Amino acid sequence: MSMEGLVSVVTGSSRGIGKGIAKVFGAEGAKVVVVARSEQEGGRLPGNIHMTVQEIEEAGGQAMAVRCDVTDEEQVQELVKTVMDAHGRIDVLVNNAGVQVNVGLKDLQTRHWDLTMRVNLRGPFLCCKHVIPVMIEQQSGSIINITSGAAHTVRPNGISYSVTKAGLDIMSRGLAQELAEYNIAVNSLNPGGIKTEGAVFVRPEDFDWTGWVEPEVVGPPSAWLAQQTAQSFSGHVVDRADFRTTWGVS
Repeated sequence: MSMEGLVSVVTGSSRGIGKGIAKVFGAEGAKVVVVARSEQEGGRLPGNIHMTVQEIEEAGGQAMAVRCDVTDEEQVQELVKTVMDAHGRIDVLVNNAGVQVNVGLKDLQTRHWDLTMRVNLRGPFLCCKHVIPVMIEQQSGSIINITSGAAHTVRPNGISYSVTKAGLDIMSRGLAQELAEYNIAVNSLNPGGIKTEGAVFVRPEDFDWTGWVEPEVVGPPSAWLAQQTAQSFSGHVVDRADFRTTWGVS
């Protein structure tokens, strides 16, 4: 199977898991739309949308950068318009943009609760809401929501994050049912332990990274999900570590 010519929108792809997915999509022949707020260097974490595009293009792929805050509905609408003006279709949507505030619920500031809900749930909702009409018109498409094991295992100081990922999984399952008649696949993918720039930033220098993998490892299972239909594989919450064993074998 190949992603040749598929127009793929990947949110949060200036760095980390999103960048890893975007690079693999580009290598597989997709036309990648690199989406994030980061346009310039100088923030707490390295990377921006233009650097991701450059890396994809230098490897022989096709990509374009679009700055977008996925929590802002007008910006999401403009994102969809920009992609449609450039390519005329959207075949794949990867909802990867996310935040995590590691503070216990009793000490969590309300603004940080709101931020987590806004980015991790409102963002995917808005992107789905405005991409779905395009996919319905096409009678095809694949939506991949990047989830976490935190959806079913609460970690210390991680309640707010777990709530959003559990909600995202429910949204994936429900949306898969809603969109089945339009041949649109919707799935959640749990990447597992990924050594991203953000993960390194919040952990001590002597942290044991045993078992953690690089972001590009999430690319192949994402590429497989990107090519599924409502009939072949939809409505699932799957772990990246199980790819080619319990799922993705066809």
